[in-house]
Amino acid sequence: MDSDSKPGFIERLTSLLLREPEDRQQLMQILHAAYERNLMDADALTIIEGALSASETRVTDVMIPRAQMDVIDVDDPLDEIVPVVIETAHSRFPVVDGDRDNILGILLAKDLLRIHTEENFDLRDWLRPAVFIPESTRLNVLLREFRVSRNHMAIVVNEYGGVAGLVTIEDVLEQIVGDIEDEYDFDEAHDNIRLDSTGRYRVKARTEIEDFNEAFSTDFSNEEFDTVGGLILRHLGRVPKRNESLEIDGMRFQVLRADSRRLYTLLVDPPKPKPVSNDAPA
Repeated sequence: MDSDSKPGFIERLTSLLLREPEDRQQLMQILHAAYERNLMDADALTIIEGALSASETRVTDVMIPRAQMDVIDVDDPLDEIVPVVIETAHSRFPVVDGDRDNILGILLAKDLLRIHTEENFDLRDWLRPAVFIPESTRLNVLLREFRVSRNHMAIVVNEYGGVAGLVTIEDVLEQIVGDIEDEYDFDEAHDNIRLDSTGRYRVKARTEIEDFNEAFSTDFSNEEFDTVGGLILRHLGRVPKRNESLEIDGMRFQVLRADSRRLYTLLVDPPKPKPVSNDAPA
């Protein structure tokens, strides 16, 4: 057959889409068929799947819960605010008035660069308006709100008006395109395990089981999986949700970062000291 008569990319993709899927499941089958025929690569398929799932995912599935929010009190002096900003390395902070349910606005870390003196400093003068959204908000709706309002953070409130958590535009985009690491994320090999300011350890899901065992004096087997993420996935039989906790052989894990397809970062409690036997040798 003459090479000029072979159907091109557009023709082949069009022939697949002309099947007119009746529901989302059939659409995904067509997309997977396109991937298997090399009409799209794995990254494109993953992004499409993530975009489709965004309309079914609520903000509560990806938000940072209220108890884990890094907030600044409006009455904190500047010399206390700056160390918090440096340590947490966030670009935005909810500012509260004594209570996490009373959020006055959002502080942008970059605005602190414009403050040259603590004299007559009033944090209220530097606040940006906070965006509040209900727990039932879907990610596709929130992303559209972020685009229109040009905000990058929203406060999630429950049915009683209390603060349930916060969600950022990065959280939403990671559900679509996967993990987005920035210059503040630890990604060097020796930083796969890092002590957190709370006394717990941040552990990359890609950390080798052997390295984890060495760091925590554990003896998890690496015969069936190579990484800590594989250990968690095998134990649960699924991808865990953000903030989900579990215990494996006495070690407590909490999911810090994950999306609908991948596990990225865990919080691990420090190992408990082994009990010392008081039994004297005979």
